[in-house]
Amino acid sequence: MNTTGEKILLVESDPDISDLIGRQALQPLGYQVQVVGDANAAILQASRFAPDLILIDLNLTGLSGKDLLVALTSQGINVPVIVIAEKGQESHIIQTFRLGAADYLLWPAREAEVVTAVERTLKQIRERRARQQLDAQLKETNQELQRRLRELTTLFAVGKAVVSITDQRVLFDKIVEGTIYVSEADYGYLLLREDEKKTFLLSAHHNLPNGWGKKIGQPLDDGISALVTLSGETLAINGEPLKRFKVSALGQAAVVVPIKVQQEVIGVLVVVRKQNKAFERGTLTLLEAVADYASISLVNARLFRALQDAVSAAQAGESRKREQLLEMRREIQAQLQPLLEPVDVLLAGKMGMLNQQQQEALKTVKAALLRAMQTVTADLPSQPVEARR
Repeated sequence: MNTTGEKILLVESDPDISDLIGRQALQPLGYQVQVVGDANAAILQASRFAPDLILIDLNLTGLSGKDLLVALTSQGINVPVIVIAEKGQESHIIQTFRLGAADYLLWPAREAEVVTAVERTLKQIRERRARQQLDAQLKETNQELQRRLRELTTLFAVGKAVVSITDQRVLFDKIVEGTIYVSEADYGYLLLREDEKKTFLLSAHHNLPNGWGKKIGQPLDDGISALVTLSGETLAINGEPLKRFKVSALGQAAVVVPIKVQQEVIGVLVVVRKQNKAFERGTLTLLEAVADYASISLVNARLFRALQDAVSAAQAGESRKREQLLEMRREIQAQLQPLLEPVDVLLAGKMGMLNQQQQEALKTVKAALLRAMQTVTADLPSQPVEARR
């Protein structure tokens, strides 16, 4: 017994035939049967009743069954048709197949033959619908897989950019562009808090109108981001509630995601759709992941600046130490230089003749003084002291 309640339109002017087919054969099996007596009523009822199957008698009065087939097709009513013909009308049946008929019944026919023809045609319809439904499901699944792949690819690209791009302006542009791509939004922008202040500046954007985009590096009040900077929670809003905020000038659906470092909001990531299409929960999760990447890049930038400052300070300290050492060595050189002159005077015998032992002792002293001066002047900018003979 049929339990789907499929609808059948019977176009038959003979009450005996319509009673056998409709009341006796089909209705007891659970089919919804609607009977009309002529072609004009059939066209009107086919549009209103939306049948799953139509049975048409070829020998209708007025407009024939073949003409009705043509009329249904011209009206865009693509419903399977079983034609009812009398024996000897085989050539007409062939013509109806050319016009799109699915099956036929030769009259007179028994109830079982009617049911068999109807079930055979409806089975084909059910199988075709099942295939169409399966195709639609496969298409939907494929689209979902493609969307997931696109999201993962974008996340990977953003993560790679965070660790490879040192120019933060370029990095922020990449983040905003990727965010728009994965969220299927029309506009996107990034607001970052100015150091030591509570002001949030427009640091990057994609597709913003000129009136908004020209505020790059300046405060941007969209009427909604301030709420997220206070709450620290992602805000998704669309439709009528969004009209309360300035950002509604861009579209009808928006998401604002906080960028946090140690629970402190240091920026917000905003995407907007022109259409009133709410952002899905999965998209919000994805946007929050991108915001985490932005947070990582900001932390990395801070650490890099701190490291640069530390290196600069260390280099400055090292430079000061070197200058002090050079100055000390110059001072030692200045102290040692005068000591050579009296030694030379003594060795020349200008203050009296020296015995061999005294001369050797003075030569030793002079050699020691020269070595000391060479040591302290080795790396000095001035020329090293030459040994005196």
